[in-house]
Amino acid sequence: MVEDVPQYSSSKKSAFEWDWTNTTTLKWCGVSLSEVIATGKRLEGSVFDPDGKRARKLVETGKYPYQHITGDDGLASAYTYGRFKRIWVPKSEYPIYQPSTIMDQMPGPDGYISGKTDTDINSLRVHLKQVLLTCSGTIGNVSLVSKTLDNQIFSHDLIRITCHDPSDSGYIYTYLKSKIGNKILLTNQYGAVVSHIEANHLDNIIIPNPGDNIKNVISNLINKSFQLRDEANELLESATSLLYDELALVSFEKEMEDNRCPINVFEVKISDAQKRFDASHHMPIYKKIVQHLEKHSKNIVNIGDEIISKKIFLPDRFKRVYVDEGYGIVFFSGKDILQLDPSNKKYLSKKHYDQKLIDELILRKNMIVITRSGTIGNIALVPNHWDGWSMSDDIIRLISKEGIEGYLYIWLNSKYGKMLLTSSSYGAVVSHIEVEHVSSVKVPLLKNISIQSKINDMAIKANDKRYEAYLLEQQALKMMDEEVLGLE
Repeated sequence: MVEDVPQYSSSKKSAFEWDWTNTTTLKWCGVSLSEVIATGKRLEGSVFDPDGKRARKLVETGKYPYQHITGDDGLASAYTYGRFKRIWVPKSEYPIYQPSTIMDQMPGPDGYISGKTDTDINSLRVHLKQVLLTCSGTIGNVSLVSKTLDNQIFSHDLIRITCHDPSDSGYIYTYLKSKIGNKILLTNQYGAVVSHIEANHLDNIIIPNPGDNIKNVISNLINKSFQLRDEANELLESATSLLYDELALVSFEKEMEDNRCPINVFEVKISDAQKRFDASHHMPIYKKIVQHLEKHSKNIVNIGDEIISKKIFLPDRFKRVYVDEGYGIVFFSGKDILQLDPSNKKYLSKKHYDQKLIDELILRKNMIVITRSGTIGNIALVPNHWDGWSMSDDIIRLISKEGIEGYLYIWLNSKYGKMLLTSSSYGAVVSHIEVEHVSSVKVPLLKNISIQSKINDMAIKANDKRYEAYLLEQQALKMMDEEVLGLE
């Protein structure tokens, strides 16, 4: 068998003699005149997506009765919030999050809005057990509100789904995340691909109703998965707090806040310029951070120092050759680096690349990966389920010495670690950093070795919890596919 060419068996068929996962099969469907009229008398084939129609047919003819997600017979209600003009401020009690962050493992706010913003700010908050759904831009991304996001403020471009029975929230989340459920979500009842979703569109989204026993098992798996994610986030926050305490960074932050000047004016000696004439590279805050760290740490080393790092590298650029799922190496880009389960996974052919490039692309557990262009400085500590997957050649890889990888991740992901990491960025339109810039980032080693080890262990433990969370979610998705939807 040729390694990258999928072989489809005639025995693998759905209830209506069709394998919906076979993306290489010629797509076709019959369209009635009433369907053409209902879609605005459009005749182009792209309007009538066969996958969407067949996914809907699979649910309609499945072994369980179906109902709608919302509406008169629905499991839930859904709403969006009206547009409003935001008044941005440097800091306030109202941090606001963007819909694009709902799938991040530890989402951060996009900024802060003023309490004088002309809207009911509290109505923008999301609440425990709600299912969140992106409805414009990248549509169909789904998340569940757990402790991490509870009561946080989100912008209007987000559908909030509230279940009549809160125990159904994990079941609805799993269905919308499954391939069949997501395909139905992204097409209307005629198969037409949609570019925007409104809350009332969920009135037409059908969902199997297998009974409380199965729904509860799936929901419990998801609830436990999100509980583990919350526990991981709490561990990382505690580890960061320990780091801040040991390095007295809280007092340093207050000092910098008190001495903030609205205009940055400073001098740089030509001997200190390092052939860099962009002012952003020479901001005085960077020097002050290093001076503060020198006072409160045992010593400071560069990341590239062999004391803490084995290798820092960037893979060679390459032309991507994709194959079907299951017949190549899982591949994703830096856009999804903060997600537990990257939403835009693709699959790289193995036979088109030499072993050296494959070895450079492959991720290994506890490797640190860093985005280096566009949005720079996003960082992940590779969890167990990413081991053996691959990432874009635009991601810097850092292999550290054992016993310090978690500590390095906490430092680089901290406010001041990121500031030092991005201080060497360059580019007038699209920002970049290079391997040599990462290698020169300063890392404070703590005076108290036991605290440093504790921080490291907390980060590793958090990563292990995220792996457990991933496994539970995959178990729920498998049960949805096999037990509920009848897929093999």
